[in-house]
Amino acid sequence: MSALDYDQEYDLPPEAATWRAAAAAFAAETLAPQAREADREGRFSPAMVRQLGAAGLIGAGLPVAAGGGGASLLAACAIAEEIGAVDGSARGFLAVQAGLVLAPLLAHAPTALREAWAGRLIAGDAIGACALTEPEAGSDLGAMQTTLTPDGDEIVINGSKVWITNGGVADILLVFGQTDPAKKTRGLECYAVPGDAPGLTRAPMKGRELGHRASDHAQLTFDGVRVPAAHRVGPAQGGMGVAMLGLEDGRLNVAAGAVGIHRACLEACVDFARTRRQFGKRIGDFQQVGATLAEMDVALRASRLMVHHAARLKDRGLDNAQAVSAAKLHATEAALDAATKAIQMHGSRGYTDELPIERHWRDVMALTIYEGTSNIQRLILGRTLLGRDTEKPSAGGTN
Repeated sequence: MSALDYDQEYDLPPEAATWRAAAAAFAAETLAPQAREADREGRFSPAMVRQLGAAGLIGAGLPVAAGGGGASLLAACAIAEEIGAVDGSARGFLAVQAGLVLAPLLAHAPTALREAWAGRLIAGDAIGACALTEPEAGSDLGAMQTTLTPDGDEIVINGSKVWITNGGVADILLVFGQTDPAKKTRGLECYAVPGDAPGLTRAPMKGRELGHRASDHAQLTFDGVRVPAAHRVGPAQGGMGVAMLGLEDGRLNVAAGAVGIHRACLEACVDFARTRRQFGKRIGDFQQVGATLAEMDVALRASRLMVHHAARLKDRGLDNAQAVSAAKLHATEAALDAATKAIQMHGSRGYTDELPIERHWRDVMALTIYEGTSNIQRLILGRTLLGRDTEKPSAGGTN
């Protein structure tokens, strides 16, 4: 499908189409030549971060007044699809830097923090991380055990974090912790912590990741780390709101990235089905192969439309939480199915990393987990559909 066909079919406004074209060019010219080797070597590239910044892609969806590009959420999703179609690790970095770090900083940080860090992060001259996940607190943020203890005009941080993207290389980290365990999510706060803070220990995650191998994933230990109380990001005991600001758009970014992976797998299958010949004809002319391609295409169109719908709602100032959960659930699960079918269709060719489809399969598996697992999205959607239970239980009945 040509760029013109895509933009017309999905009714992209000129602003979103321009950003999409820029991201597609960057992905083809800069990311594609290095993606396979970075994945093979498990190598995170600071140079790639600076390239993203120079291309204006880190700050694309951030306010112009803050040094960003002022792009719509629809445009940001188009960017995520294009980057995700080529390099899942780069898309993951972009989502963290822009959505989980810069967005909360710009919305909630004191002026001094914003002025010190926003410009550098947007330019790619500094790297940020969001330290949220813990060994016993993934989907259940109320179970967070990292403590935030006031001591004069400082806050003392003790605890540990795991699977923190950019955690091992970040110049600044947004660290979430608990001020009052009895309050669970209502006791959370967020603080900006320099990457070189005394008492902070960073180490790579044990083992080797299934996917996103060109990302930096770290476990962090905070042993009496001290930061000024003025480094709080967001209101007192308002950390849950800060976290959700990043996570809501982050979920949609993940969904858009899954659409990119799905598209890349379908395109690889179509090319293969046109050129691979068996029993005297193209394999695509066998009914079962053609039917598989059709199913992959229909699922891709549905995923993309759901992502675009959720983005357009937000761009119009409307609530999109339900639409985001639906898009994240459908797009990631459909992309995983498409990547599996792509490997099967390519046979032994799809089973090695000479082609990118096995990397796409490994990367998309994580997308069904990141920013809220598929089951968490089902839980959110189920609760939204049912609403609150307003009926009072009977005094003595157990039926």
